Amino acid sequence: MLNRKNITISRATVKDAHDIAKMAIQMWEENTIDGLAEEFKEMIEEAEGVVFLAKVDGQAAGFAQCQLRHDYVEGTDSSPVGYLEGIFVQEEYRGCGIAKHLLQECEKWAVKQGCTEFASDCELTNSESLKFHMSMGFEEANRIICFTKRL
Repeated sequence: MLNRKNITISRATVKDAHDIAKMAIQMWEENTIDGLAEEFKEMIEEAEGVVFLAKVDGQAAGFAQCQLRHDYVEGTDSSPVGYLEGIFVQEEYRGCGIAKHLLQECEKWAVKQGCTEFASDCELTNSESLKFHMSMGFEEANRIICFTKRL
């Protein structure tokens, strides 16, 4: 079990983008590390989003990305809404509370941005993510299946 003193959580900088991308590729496999690193650099620099990085003994252990959404967010009735776009913890650090602390940082950031609601989503088949969200106080707002077709 990790000691809380070994864990640090801070707002990511552009210098952290590659480390974050190396973790994010494990969630978003259809991308490339370099492509994700560029996307994270842009997100880190924009005012409407933030990325928090968790480190254990100085090594990247997890991240959370959140941003403001001004469009309709399922189950909410305010705008903007803080939105958890992605959260990931390296497997060897799971179960130590890192994801919870990352989420709390995102929620604090959203409150500072004037949000009164916070939302997220996960794939219907991602039972691990569903379990995490429910344990963190989220309530399920809806289940949908999205469709697409080529024209």
